[in-house]
Amino acid sequence: MNQAYVIIDMQNDFIDGALGTKEAQAVVPRIEAKIVASKKDTSVSTDLIFTQDTHGENYLDTQEGQKLPVPHCIKDTKGGNICRQLLPYTLFATILEKPTFGSTDLIAETAEYDRIVLMGVCTDICVISNAMLLKAFYPEKEICVDASCCAGVTPESHARALEAMKMCQIDIL
Repeated sequence: MNQAYVIIDMQNDFIDGALGTKEAQAVVPRIEAKIVASKKDTSVSTDLIFTQDTHGENYLDTQEGQKLPVPHCIKDTKGGNICRQLLPYTLFATILEKPTFGSTDLIAETAEYDRIVLMGVCTDICVISNAMLLKAFYPEKEICVDASCCAGVTPESHARALEAMKMCQIDIL
């Protein structure tokens, strides 16, 4: 079996920056541990795909910026960078920039995988958006979300998003 770990938006602004939370900070070492363990498991081939929420200087003029007027993940800023602890793993990964919640590039990028495991932030925004996109395009693939490696805007919205994905036949690990 071949699988992809899709690490969603583990960027400084979502961890300890403009939109950071203690829950997001807590998942960083868990994601790193999963990546390290996957490289030691020779029974499964695991590739890494990182997404990066990427906005321009005109963020506040966009529809998202009007609804969430907190500049974040501006391209080529510290806040837009993948966090330091996970950055080394991007050297051997695919990185997909995305200007919005879901990444349409993720569809083609995951076409060859039997199993797709999502982790990252925010469970209730970008993780659920990408999980639903993948499930819509690949209804027979194993699409999973590792709940222990995700954080939502709030713990309550994290739990609601996990329940919504479960109802759509996305496996919650």
